[in-house]
Amino acid sequence: MDSDFYTAYLLHRRPYSDSQVMLDMLVEGVGQLRMLARISGRQATKHKAQLQPFQTLLVNYTGKHDLKYIQRFELHGTQSPLVGDQLYCGFYLNELTNRIVPINEPIDHAYQLYKTHLRQLNQHPNLQAVLRSYEFQLLELLGYGVDFTFDAAGDPIDAAHTYSYFAEYGFVIQDLKGSGFTGAQLNAIADHDFSAPDVLYMAKQLSRHLMKPLLGKKPLKSRELFIK
Repeated sequence: MDSDFYTAYLLHRRPYSDSQVMLDMLVEGVGQLRMLARISGRQATKHKAQLQPFQTLLVNYTGKHDLKYIQRFELHGTQSPLVGDQLYCGFYLNELTNRIVPINEPIDHAYQLYKTHLRQLNQHPNLQAVLRSYEFQLLELLGYGVDFTFDAAGDPIDAAHTYSYFAEYGFVIQDLKGSGFTGAQLNAIADHDFSAPDVLYMAKQLSRHLMKPLLGKKPLKSRELFIK
């Protein structure tokens, strides 16, 4: 079925043949799609330059099955360039999204979530906070979110208590102090407030634990650049 033009971001690109490239695209209102694009002729250099990450693209594609075929594409608007740590974090957003967002499944809000956090990499002073916010919201969108407002017994998270996390159950009050998550930390994570160093640290540990089953044994290459 033919489509109209859609706005999209390139997440991953790899050669397919001498004149074709395979693209994983995050498409507005659709989700992640795998597409084949022909790059040849007099426009080849121009097209290669346009097919870059972090640039908004307009794409027109066809295809009834899992693999789509790009008919036309062009740049749409401008994106402030990412540099230094911002760029490394951008690579992380792309790789994480590419790895855990299913291809050809209707997840229409993934595009807007990605777009919002990509822009925040140019605006927010705390890049790690942007990444944690994206991770937890993406997990929620995919159906793997965590309830930070109530514990496993159904009681509101209490800032005065300490909790352990158990998959499929949630947070359970523990008697041992000095380990686990404080209720105050969980309340901050629920509000996406990662300004306190201890909250940011515990949020990173939890997000890695939650994403491990989705990522499998293959490590994220972008973590080797920046995410420690």
